[in-house]
Amino acid sequence: MAKGKLAAWIGAAWAVMTGGCGTLVGLDDGYYLHEGAAGGSGPGEASGTGTGASSGTGAGGACSGEACPAPPSCAGLDETCGPRGDESCCATLEVAGGSFKRDNDERYSARVSGFSLDRFEVTVGRFRKFVEAYPGSKPKAGAGKHPRIDRSGWDDGWSNSWLPANAAALKEALKCDSTLSTWTDVPEAHEHLPVNCLTWYLAFAFCAWDGGRLPTELEWNYAAAGGEQQREYPWSEPRDATIDESYAAYDCTGDGSPASDCAFSDILPVGARPKGDGRWGQADLAGNMWEWALDWHANYPEGECEDCANMAAASGRVVRGGAFINDASYLLTSYRIKDDPANSGNDAGVRCARDL
Repeated sequence: MAKGKLAAWIGAAWAVMTGGCGTLVGLDDGYYLHEGAAGGSGPGEASGTGTGASSGTGAGGACSGEACPAPPSCAGLDETCGPRGDESCCATLEVAGGSFKRDNDERYSARVSGFSLDRFEVTVGRFRKFVEAYPGSKPKAGAGKHPRIDRSGWDDGWSNSWLPANAAALKEALKCDSTLSTWTDVPEAHEHLPVNCLTWYLAFAFCAWDGGRLPTELEWNYAAAGGEQQREYPWSEPRDATIDESYAAYDCTGDGSPASDCAFSDILPVGARPKGDGRWGQADLAGNMWEWALDWHANYPEGECEDCANMAAASGRVVRGGAFINDASYLLTSYRIKDDPANSGNDAGVRCARDL
């Protein structure tokens, strides 16, 4: 969401999920639970950090053997991401299922089945593959569906209503800010920066085309909080609130300049702050770019929520994680905010989830 739009949402950003909720069945209003049996492991089974937790997947599902085929966005790309420049930009890591409290709030218990979440935010280089294939990269109806959530796949009507008509129009849409857009029409030095200027529809379309999907807000929150560890920031262990510019790109300090002195150089290559990696190895879950989630923004249902997401239309879709322009409070794993899904901005990016 653009910096100007961000201020309009500040009043709602700390929306405490209060009242109006009796039982999951009675108040659902769009909160959809899993369609099958829970596949998650107990909270004690989730362990480990670092990039060795799982191998990458191809079309968003499990694969066997020593290696998995690269997703379309990394086909032919060298392994040049991460702090040492030797990792696949499409690396995806398993997040072991378990239980936790949403937003570190005792009122909102939840269970999450295991899934994979990309290690990095989507880069300019990866998104370039989507643009090169466009409009052939527009998703088919039902693509990007969460395996346990009804009505979560791509709506074919969105392609004509909410996606650019052709590649030229798409390239223009990616230049939403004259100074802070990371996209360039030809490959330059920005290929390892997170792509920004994404609407929710473009974020969904990319992940679906790439064999993945948008994470639900529940999945995103679970991964960022380290599951039952209930981390204040993705790197917090034990629960503490330590944060400075060595952990994340935030408050316009990415380039070492004073806080709030915003410049393009404050946007960092993905994975540039390894101290800020989360429990399961994902980088930049706090800072750099806001990340779109699947859900419409709504009050949480009281009672235990299992693999749920809010699919009932509301005033905005969820974005999480804070961005390079935001102060530390926006980067807390408990911080949730919304934006119109048709909006884009210099701080709006995405990270894809994938099924095990």
